[in-house]
Amino acid sequence: MSLVIALRTGRVAHSNSSSLVAPAGSVIQARGYAAPVKAAKKVSSKFRPNAGKENDKKNRGGRDPGLFRPMPPNALTHPVFQSEYRSELKLPVYRPETLTSSAAAKALAFPRDDSRALKAFGLPTNILVDYLLLSTPCSVVRQVTVDVLDQLDKAAQSSSQNTRLVFTGQPGCGKSYLMLQAVQYAIQKEWLTLYIPRGINLVNSSTPYAYDARTQTYGQPAYAQQLLKRFADVNAALLQSLTVQSSYPFDEREVQNGAPIMDLINVGVEFQHQAPTVLNALFDELAKQTKYPVLLAVDDFQALYCMSQYRDPFYRAIKAYHLMLPRALLEFASGKRKFARGAFLGALSSQNTTFRAPLELIESLGLPPNGPTNPYVPRQPELIEYAKGLKNFVVPERLTVDEAASIFELWQQSKALHFPRGDELFLSKYTEASGNAREFVEKGLLQTVAM
Repeated sequence: MSLVIALRTGRVAHSNSSSLVAPAGSVIQARGYAAPVKAAKKVSSKFRPNAGKENDKKNRGGRDPGLFRPMPPNALTHPVFQSEYRSELKLPVYRPETLTSSAAAKALAFPRDDSRALKAFGLPTNILVDYLLLSTPCSVVRQVTVDVLDQLDKAAQSSSQNTRLVFTGQPGCGKSYLMLQAVQYAIQKEWLTLYIPRGINLVNSSTPYAYDARTQTYGQPAYAQQLLKRFADVNAALLQSLTVQSSYPFDEREVQNGAPIMDLINVGVEFQHQAPTVLNALFDELAKQTKYPVLLAVDDFQALYCMSQYRDPFYRAIKAYHLMLPRALLEFASGKRKFARGAFLGALSSQNTTFRAPLELIESLGLPPNGPTNPYVPRQPELIEYAKGLKNFVVPERLTVDEAASIFELWQQSKALHFPRGDELFLSKYTEASGNAREFVEKGLLQTVAM
């Protein structure tokens, strides 16, 4: 038995004391955990990284910022610095009196005093990208532009039921630009204008919605509130002289008959949950008044006829015409509701394949169907009713040579192109795009050029 076991069992008490003495030269090893742990002494480091540099900083003085400061523009006079400088385009101003047949194939700049409409209502994505590259918001007037503006002049004195146009054509032919030109023209001609550049946002479940038991539709309070703000901002001067022709008792405030129409709009702006109801009431007031013509323009118009991406409490898809705002737009498009003076404009888009034009709308406009069809393919009666009476306004598929030349000069003057201009290069890019406006700009001028 070892000494350690003997100590644990207590048998060492009966053994001789001499047996506990370790023989000479032997070492008894104790367990490590039984030994007390001594704290290590902290030794401060003697390394001083900045020792002796205080005097160097004093002797050196302050840091010279001139080495890191950009040179002022007036000092960059050498031509190498001016080659890529984007100066503001000097173009004729887009005015109603200049928009005649003689202005076709000419580039015109939108006036600055009316450019707030571009910021308030927004722009389609493709036009927004173009204006980020161009130094001045502008567009090229085409002959089809003059034809649309003539239609608006006739509609200024008649009901909107007589002028319900839908811009159709090949992708990239310029339908969105044509609608923007019509909106700018109407604003300058003192029309009450409501422009929705991205109609897909009404049905793609990108805004909150709530069910309204009174109308049995789904309202979109946040979107309606923003639309009221934008409409009031763009048409502020004209709205000052209009009054409501009915009383509207809201929970928060009552708008009496004869009150300024801005009082009605302010209820929807201040109280978001009332915005859908206020917007619907605003449509009724605009339909009654006869002082100003009204233009209602919707891009991505085909999305209003598609199934929305919203869901009901049973997680079933909600149809677009069960949403309050899309239903109101469809009622004005179909003529179920109308303005005493004004017009309705819509533009089809095929960029987003999720919201393609349905068969009911295609047949109403007389367009070729997207796929095989026959009389046994089911059609929705509601969509057929909402598509009745729409007039197909075809936008030319190709630019003329003069129109394409104006676009080429416009991008060249803006110094967005990094190659020398020439007739051979222009004709080659025009031929590659087959005259299509979007293909000519995006793939012909901006993407296929070696930088």
